[in-house]
Amino acid sequence: MAIAPPLDFEAYVARRRASHTGGPEGQGREYSYVSDRQTRAAFERMKPVELAVSASVRFFKHLGKNQLLGQSVRVSERQFPRLHSLTKSCASTLHIAMPQVYIVNSPNLNAATYGTEDEAYILVHSALVDHYSDEELLMVLGHECGHIHNSHVVYLTALHFLTHMASVFVRWIVHPAILALRAWSRRAEITCDRAGMLCSTSQPVSERALAKLALGSRKLYEELDLEAFLEQYEDSKNGIGRFMEVFATHPWLPKRILAMREFGKSELFRRASGAGVDGLSMIEVDERVRNILQGDA
Repeated sequence: MAIAPPLDFEAYVARRRASHTGGPEGQGREYSYVSDRQTRAAFERMKPVELAVSASVRFFKHLGKNQLLGQSVRVSERQFPRLHSLTKSCASTLHIAMPQVYIVNSPNLNAATYGTEDEAYILVHSALVDHYSDEELLMVLGHECGHIHNSHVVYLTALHFLTHMASVFVRWIVHPAILALRAWSRRAEITCDRAGMLCSTSQPVSERALAKLALGSRKLYEELDLEAFLEQYEDSKNGIGRFMEVFATHPWLPKRILAMREFGKSELFRRASGAGVDGLSMIEVDERVRNILQGDA
């Protein structure tokens, strides 16, 4: 079982303090994507989002928690100790409290995080556990822990309930809030892919974990050519279908893998993974990622 070593973010902050361009300093979030931080800051000035988040938190506390967790199985030291240990490793790496994980019976390769700032839950679909190695699960669990570490949880919860239970909310709130939250969500996924990489400490494993989401076939995983998969994105960059991404909560998977490759060149990741002490600054990484996302972020 792969256990990632804890990262000395405090030492990194001391070395690179002069290069910070905003965001929460001294809390180990230097890996976060700048557009994620900027968009969340803008939410404070957007009344529809503020109202939607407040309503979602109240709804989750009174009903949503039971709805989400009523048909899932809790992970603990006694039950599924291997998954519990992997989660503990990710929490230690990102310096957050140990989150509660639940397994949901689902054939879809997916995981999600919901709750409030005080009480967050990671839901892992059973198919993901069946299809992924421990090393790949570290990336997924690290990604979800990244949502908690970066204070994404209430926004993810709001987006979930606005999308699936829009009638609960005042109708004039729903549409502008959903569009704003989806745009932010695409940026937040970039941040949390980086968190997953830091927890797995392996760029190839992290890339493969994402690519498997697109494939979903155990019989074909060994034949998956990642470079050929990324070429698909190059073929579709100029098609009109690319505009459909604005309605999505996640960037297209090839974009996410390319963005992860840029983070893999950073000084932060290279130090954390033991690959070296040099590399790109996070300012340079974010600029390159912005170019990959082509105006979406």
